[in-house]
Amino acid sequence: MNPNVIVSCAVTGAGDTVGKHDGVPVTPEQVADAAISAAQAGAAIAHIHVRDPETGHGSRDVGLFTEAVERVRASDTDVIINLTAGKLPVAQSLSATSLHAFWGVYSFLIRYSRTTDHTQRNT
Repeated sequence: MNPNVIVSCAVTGAGDTVGKHDGVPVTPEQVADAAISAAQAGAAIAHIHVRDPETGHGSRDVGLFTEAVERVRASDTDVIINLTAGKLPVAQSLSATSLHAFWGVYSFLIRYSRTTDHTQRNT
């Protein structure tokens, strides 16, 4: 048996967690701070959903993802960032809206990976 453990922390919870607890991070700054805190507490992975700062509902806004990721990276915290746009019902999985959201997040990841010097990360 392997005694090593990899901890992944979903920093914004799942579903309507904002409605269940007012301490759930909503803004990109709060999400990034939660991811940094999770890493400092031992998490290897920060699983990040972004939320609309006005409503607290899940969002697929690439700008919110960008801000959260840039804040975590600027902190020089050694954590794997796992971005997700949330669950999609099977009936919507091939809709134009979901494909557009996927493409937006995918495009961000490609742009970010090309503009970031990954050699400076701690190994």
